[in-house]
Amino acid sequence: MKEILVSLPYFGPISQFKELVNTSKVWIEKEDNFQKQTYRNRMYIYGANGKLSLNIPIKHLPKTEVKVHQKYSEVKIDNEDRWQSVHWKSLKTAYQTSPFFEFYEDELAPLFSKEYVRLYEFNQDCFKTILECLQLDLEFEYTSEYNKEPENLVDLRSLANAKSSVAIPEYMQVFQEKHGFLSNLCILDLLFNEGPNAVEYLRGM
Repeated sequence: MKEILVSLPYFGPISQFKELVNTSKVWIEKEDNFQKQTYRNRMYIYGANGKLSLNIPIKHLPKTEVKVHQKYSEVKIDNEDRWQSVHWKSLKTAYQTSPFFEFYEDELAPLFSKEYVRLYEFNQDCFKTILECLQLDLEFEYTSEYNKEPENLVDLRSLANAKSSVAIPEYMQVFQEKHGFLSNLCILDLLFNEGPNAVEYLRGM
């Protein structure tokens, strides 16, 4: 299996984790610029009214700032909105009746109580936590420079694009009877609904 290169999302969509479980090693991009409309600061979950977007507010550079682009690793979170409390409440409301929410609740809750300064650091902790929840022993490293066309790696950084539509096999979702199956939501949707079977599902995609 070839090594892959991916961006670091806010937990990340199921389609990205499908690639993670089917590779020998993962390289995580650390030297790219922050881009809007990506999974870097948003995730989609299945709420009572359908697809729900949870967005992490960030501090934008002042208009007088010379730099046109800001490195992703330098982006700071705007914590004035108490977004962590809102996101955790939304997750509990959406998934507290799912088969496995209570099973993983204690592992995930600290992420939404500790205040983070930088988005990248928060997403790093989310990534490590979800690997523990999935019991996925994954070898990964971070890039030390940006390469537009990396050699000897399968470049999957485009999976961070939140606008792309990806079809995946169905699994049972909490509100599926009301709104039908919603494809390629955040990995948490799969985890809360499938629990320990999530990795086998990913490997079988």
